[in-house]
Amino acid sequence: MDEDHGLAREVSLPRSGRAIRYREHGDPSSVLLLEELPVTEPMPGEVLIEMQAAAIHPSDVGLINGSYGRLRELPAVAGREGAGKVIAAGAGVDEKVVGKAVALPDDRGAWQDYLTAKADDLILLPSLVPWEQLAVSILNPLTAWRLLNDFEYIKPGDYVIQNAGNSAVGLSVAQFAKRMGVNLISLVRDEAKSSPVKAFGNPEVMVDDEDAPSKVKEITEGKGCVLAFNSIGGRSALRLTKCLSEGSVHVTFGAMDPTEIRFPTRSLIFNDVRFVGFWLDRWKRRQAPGALRNAIEEVLQPLAMTEIRHCVDRVFDLSDYKEGLTRNSESRMGKVLLVRDKDSSD
Repeated sequence: MDEDHGLAREVSLPRSGRAIRYREHGDPSSVLLLEELPVTEPMPGEVLIEMQAAAIHPSDVGLINGSYGRLRELPAVAGREGAGKVIAAGAGVDEKVVGKAVALPDDRGAWQDYLTAKADDLILLPSLVPWEQLAVSILNPLTAWRLLNDFEYIKPGDYVIQNAGNSAVGLSVAQFAKRMGVNLISLVRDEAKSSPVKAFGNPEVMVDDEDAPSKVKEITEGKGCVLAFNSIGGRSALRLTKCLSEGSVHVTFGAMDPTEIRFPTRSLIFNDVRFVGFWLDRWKRRQAPGALRNAIEEVLQPLAMTEIRHCVDRVFDLSDYKEGLTRNSESRMGKVLLVRDKDSSD
């Protein structure tokens, strides 16, 4: 231990690193700035992390434009999820953690080259897994796992339905449902998206249109589905309701379509359908540290065992974040990532 500066081993730290920050809320193309920030040595009990890859999520955009449920103090570094490598440890931290792959703390901003974190809060990520997979290994998969496990006791052979089947959460739901022996029906915007979704182990995929409920009744032999996952809203949410069985649960966790709809009173009264909401951030805040770590381990283990995979669309260098955001706004399948060193990730 170096008593002068408190580092667990002698390292040559970078003097500064890039960070994508915003000082006010608004359109990301207008308020985001690429800045150079000084790199500080980790304090006792802290580590310094070098970001390797970070995701662009819809919630990242919501944080930047001010529409998300819980906002950060300004100025803030953008980004919620990513993966990095510990490159230095402060006094009192086991130096064996240096070199380990860890999740970037989602409250510090993932879109930056370097950041410090409390060693006790680190979430270790599986080794031998590519950085691109690790960068999207928690938020969406954990949402999918909780949707499948927190709202209804699902038995092998039961039918579950979701819209936005080609989304990151949707693809995670498909893979977890297959491991559980659950029959999943996924709705997608158009037929072109069916084949890629089927490749993730989801055989029942159909277009999200007015014919979907009757097709679902046919597939389920009139029984309907016991659980529905809605991340779109609008008429798509109503179509999911028509696909449910008596006493089932309709879970909303996203609202890509802000169109107002008439509340499905008949389903509530005559079919006893329960309409509930889910927000991963709120769920995480209610968990004890040990319980949260166990929950995260449940989604990391199948990734480490290569039993699941996460779809990545394109990778951009951190400096090219504007191009990344443009691509993120386009129709695609898979996440857009920002990386610290694009050349080394190719």
